[in-house]
Amino acid sequence: MGGTRMDTLIEYLPLLLPLILLELALLVAALVHALRHDDYRMGGRAFWVVVIVCLQIIGPVAYFIFGRGEADGS
Repeated sequence: MGGTRMDTLIEYLPLLLPLILLELALLVAALVHALRHDDYRMGGRAFWVVVIVCLQIIGPVAYFIFGRGEADGS
């Protein structure tokens, strides 16, 4: 009848697990890139680290769209 919270979590785990893994992969990729590079389109390293960590999925995506500097084409 009225399942527990653990039952509900187990029920939704197949949907949540890929999203959690995607979020962690984006977080790690964005943090590694932000910490290894010095060139940003806007903002500085500290700003982007805070955005990446605090805004979960939106932060890493915003970094890759707006913050990541241009690659050296030479």
